[in-house]
Amino acid sequence: MHEAPPPTNSPSPAPAPVPASSAVPAEPLSHGLKQRHLTMLGLGGVIGAGLFVGSGAGIAVAGPAIVVSYLIAGALAMLVMRMLGEMSAAMPASGSFSVHAERALGRWAGFSVGWLYWFLLVVVLAVEATAAAQIAHGWVPGIEPWAWVLLFMVVFTAANLTAVKNFGEFEFWFASLKVGAIVVFLVLGLLAVFGWLPDTDPVGMTNLTGQGGFLPNGWGGVVSGVLTVVFAFGGLEVVTIAAAETDDPARAVGRAVRSAVVRILFFYVGSMLVIVTVLPWTAQQAGLSPYVKVLDAIGVPSAGQIMNIVVFVALLSALNANLYGSSRMIFSLAERGEAPRGLLKVSGGGSRETTGGVPRRAVLASVAFGFVSVLLNLLWPDTVFLYMLNSVGAVLLFVWALIAASQLRLRARLEQEAPEALSLRMWCFPYLTWVTLAGLFGVLLLMLTDEAARPQVLWSAGATALVLLVAVGRQWRERRGSA
Repeated sequence: MHEAPPPTNSPSPAPAPVPASSAVPAEPLSHGLKQRHLTMLGLGGVIGAGLFVGSGAGIAVAGPAIVVSYLIAGALAMLVMRMLGEMSAAMPASGSFSVHAERALGRWAGFSVGWLYWFLLVVVLAVEATAAAQIAHGWVPGIEPWAWVLLFMVVFTAANLTAVKNFGEFEFWFASLKVGAIVVFLVLGLLAVFGWLPDTDPVGMTNLTGQGGFLPNGWGGVVSGVLTVVFAFGGLEVVTIAAAETDDPARAVGRAVRSAVVRILFFYVGSMLVIVTVLPWTAQQAGLSPYVKVLDAIGVPSAGQIMNIVVFVALLSALNANLYGSSRMIFSLAERGEAPRGLLKVSGGGSRETTGGVPRRAVLASVAFGFVSVLLNLLWPDTVFLYMLNSVGAVLLFVWALIAASQLRLRARLEQEAPEALSLRMWCFPYLTWVTLAGLFGVLLLMLTDEAARPQVLWSAGATALVLLVAVGRQWRERRGSA
C-alpha cells in the first residue's frame, strides 16, 4: 500500500488556474482500462431497467409522442455529455465534474457536487441490488432476497478491490449483452413492422395515428413523458470518471463521448419508435416492460423470461458501475482535502494494471454505506429509505446544471490559457450551454408542478442546501483559521 501526496489545507477563495492537459498531476490510480472498456461503459452505462421497464410509464402518459419525449431528454443528456467531455478531455481527473466545478467556481462547488453525486450513487445502489435480488429470488425461491443482496455486494466489492481491469471486463460484457439485446429487439421489431416475420402482416402507421393520434394527451403528455424518462439517461457521467484510469485519458474520453451519446440516443429513440409502431400505446402499462409486450405480440417464446435475464444483467451492471463511480468520487474528494485522508490509500505492489493503484478504502467506504442503504430498503422501504430516495431524486439535474455552469467558466479560461487542450469542443458555445441550463431549470420547475415529482425536488433541494451549508461553513472556518 502507498499513500497519495497529502492535500493542501490552505483555503482557496479563488478558483485554481486551469492547467493544460500535459500539466495535470498524474493520478496514483491504475491505468488498467482500455478503450473498448470505456466505449462499452459509455454505451451500456445508461441502458438499464429504466429503459427496459420504466419506459412503460412514459408511454402510458405520452402515447406515441414518447418518441419526442425521449428526443428532448436525450438531447439534454447529449449536450451535458458534450460539455463534460470537453472538460474531461482537457483536464482528465478521477473526480471528473467535481474537479471541474472546483476549478471553475471554487471549493464549495467541488465539495458540494462531489458529495451529492456520491450520495446519489450509494442510495441508488440499494435499489438496484434489491431489485436484482427479487428477480433472482423468483428463479430460486429457496434463497431469500437478503442472501442474494449479500452475494451481489460481496462479488462486486471483490471485483472492485482487485484491479480496475476487472471492473472494466465486467462492464464490457454486461454492456455487450444489453446492447446486443436492443439490437436484436430493433431487428425483430422492424421485421414485424414490415410484415416480414412468419404469420405477420405489415403494421403500417395505424398505431402511430390511431387511439387518439400521435399526441393523444397533447403536448402536456410529452412534457410528462420527459419528466418520466429524463433520469433514465443518468449514468453517462461515469465514463469521464473512468477515463482517468486509461493510458491516454484525453483521447479516450473524447472517443467514448463521441460514440456513446449518438448511439445511446439511437437505441432509446429507436426502441420507443418500434414499440409504439408495433403495438397500440394503450396496450402498455406502467410497471410492465413494453419490450416483453412487443416480443409476446410477435411470437417470441418465453419473452418474459428473456427480458427478466436482460433486466437482471442491467441491474447488476448498474450496481457495479455505481460502486466504481462512488469509490472514485470519494477518493477524488479525499485528494482535495474534502473527505477523510485515510481514503487516499491505494494498493501497491506488482503491476499497476493488475494489482496496484486501486483505492481500496474508498471502495470499502462506498460499499459500507451501500450496505446500510440496502438494509434500510429491506427494513423500511416506505418510510426511511423512501425519504433517502426522494432526497436524491432530482440530484442528477443539479449535477448536470453545475456541469453546464462549470463549462461556461472553464471554456473561456481554457481558450485563453491552454487552447491546445481543447481537443473536444462543445457545439455552438456558449449558446447551447445556456439552452441546456434553461432546459434543466425548466424540467425542475415542471417537476414542482407535478404532484408525484414534487417531493423529489423538495427533498433533493433540502439535501443540496444541507451540503452547501457544510461546504460554506468549512470554507469560512478555514479562512478564519488562516487569518
